[in-house]
Amino acid sequence: MILKQYYLGCLAHASYLLGDEETGMAAIIDPQRDIDQYLSDADALNLKIRHVFLTHFHADFVAGHLDLRDRAGATIHLGAKAKAAYDFERMRNGETLILGQVQLKFLETPGHSPESVCILVYDLEKSAETPYAALTGDTLFIGDVGRPDLGASKGWAAEDLAALLYDSLHRNLLPQTADVTLVYPAHGAGSLCGKNLSKDTVSTIGAQRQYNYALQPMDKDTFIQLVTTDQPDPPTYFSFDAKLNASEIDTLDHMLQKTHKPLSLDTVLNLAAEGAQLLDTRDAVDFEGAHLVDSINIGLGGQYASWAGTLFDIDKPIVLITDSAAEEESAMRLGRIGFDNIVGYLDGGMQALADRPDLVQQTERITAATLAEHLEFEQPPVILDIRADKEWEQKHIQGSLNIPLNHLEERLDEVPTDRTVVVQCAGGYRSATAASILKRHHLTNVMDLVGGLAAWEAGRLEVVAS
Repeated sequence: MILKQYYLGCLAHASYLLGDEETGMAAIIDPQRDIDQYLSDADALNLKIRHVFLTHFHADFVAGHLDLRDRAGATIHLGAKAKAAYDFERMRNGETLILGQVQLKFLETPGHSPESVCILVYDLEKSAETPYAALTGDTLFIGDVGRPDLGASKGWAAEDLAALLYDSLHRNLLPQTADVTLVYPAHGAGSLCGKNLSKDTVSTIGAQRQYNYALQPMDKDTFIQLVTTDQPDPPTYFSFDAKLNASEIDTLDHMLQKTHKPLSLDTVLNLAAEGAQLLDTRDAVDFEGAHLVDSINIGLGGQYASWAGTLFDIDKPIVLITDSAAEEESAMRLGRIGFDNIVGYLDGGMQALADRPDLVQQTERITAATLAEHLEFEQPPVILDIRADKEWEQKHIQGSLNIPLNHLEERLDEVPTDRTVVVQCAGGYRSATAASILKRHHLTNVMDLVGGLAAWEAGRLEVVAS
């Protein structure tokens, strides 16, 4: 048996290749939209990808099931309760699929979503009774379970899905696995599909029984209360992506062919005047040194796609401004979350502005030590902490104003305009984005704290801790 995990850090997403060496048959579970790695590995292992499975209609990324169907001829498999615009094999509770010495058993496990399934993997050379692994999708994470509150757009109450999740775990998944069964989920730490996901990418059922807060002994009502409380705000694109995963859409390759268009500066300016969004994907240092007026910075070095999906409008065109040769990566990573509304990229990047200094802005950066000095001034700057509420509550700089980045635009009227605003996050990635949003809304006296709270603490400067 071949079982390989692929982990995409920027989306905290795990996908899997399962194969049988003897027959050469393979299946891909929860693939990302860019599928070349699966095809390449299958070819190197002398495998043919015959099947592709979605454990549910993912909300945080667009899957590559249609791409694998079109390029590899794979049959798509979904849970029995799924409804999709394309042909698929409906997998009912207890049904099995044999890939040589590898057997897959499907468990219907509604809760995170109505159509969720888990896949038990048996290595028949070792045991036909004890599953070697459980591919748990978003039903069971390492350290957490799938959030049940994302079904509101489909008319589901979070409490109803939580009740189903309790039953799925305690009456279906856990009774059919052993303590030694490996747990391979679809997401890890950083994903907004849960609230307490571990950085680990594999565990065991036994370890989860012992350490996962949601699997501790409790009745159903307590479980429902626990898993419906304190979930993070889901980005607006989540409901959109879930619909895309059930729809017949363009493959990623086709999308990239259509959007890889160099645009002149005049064209970009005209598009911006008509409402197009300007997305600069360079590192914060380069962006803040010089950038096109009204552009927003979300660097490729962090959770680029997630933040773009959170802050940008799926219904408005996007123009990319990138480093040289980063155009395709910038578009591809947006394509992973279904943002296919890219109209092109600024030809030549910032070099296109060489003769237009009137269109170039800078954002001043400030070190922690200098900020500490400025806080002693008669009119000190305002520190705008754009981390999530829970981060701020754990520790923050005394007197800082907390407005989470995902709520910044809707709460702009809370940002003072009569003093310098120093934007701060954990390490400097999100603050660069926030500063660019403030500048776009014509707050000119804005500075970015280099290194964020980490740099502040490294300088042994005081924080307020809960």
